[in-house]
Amino acid sequence: MEDIIFFLVRYLHVLCGVMWIGILWYFNFVQIPSMSKIPAEQKPAISKVIAPEALFWFRWGAAGTVLFGLILAHMSGYDREALTLQQPEIGFGMWLGLIMAFNVWFVIWPAQKIALGMVEADAEAKPKAGRRAMLFSRANTLMSIPMLFSMLSAQHLAGY
Repeated sequence: MEDIIFFLVRYLHVLCGVMWIGILWYFNFVQIPSMSKIPAEQKPAISKVIAPEALFWFRWGAAGTVLFGLILAHMSGYDREALTLQQPEIGFGMWLGLIMAFNVWFVIWPAQKIALGMVEADAEAKPKAGRRAMLFSRANTLMSIPMLFSMLSAQHLAGY
């Protein structure tokens, strides 16, 4: 039974991670670069329908990834060693993931709510908030590469 629970926690960690990083990469490799090509009359479909829905799954994917990742690390017995970087091969990835999740919830999401008009703000605050969200999203995209490498190599290159 313990093996099944361990498998389910790992599966949920990976599932949430695919959702989170997949949407992060969608934003940075598809949506943001494509916005200048979309006619002005069609942009509200992105900002009023697609982006809010994507941001919902983006932030909850981040939360689920962190939650199930911390549970997995605890069940595996390396949570303390990894978080204190006594096991840097996985701890580095864990810290990058935690920083990225912090950015999602406390920088990107609040800025996107302003940029998308989901909260009241003056007109000049919207582009500033949009730029802030985009810059932190780009930073998360860059951090996702070594984070993924750390997570995978810690599990699959052990002993090399």
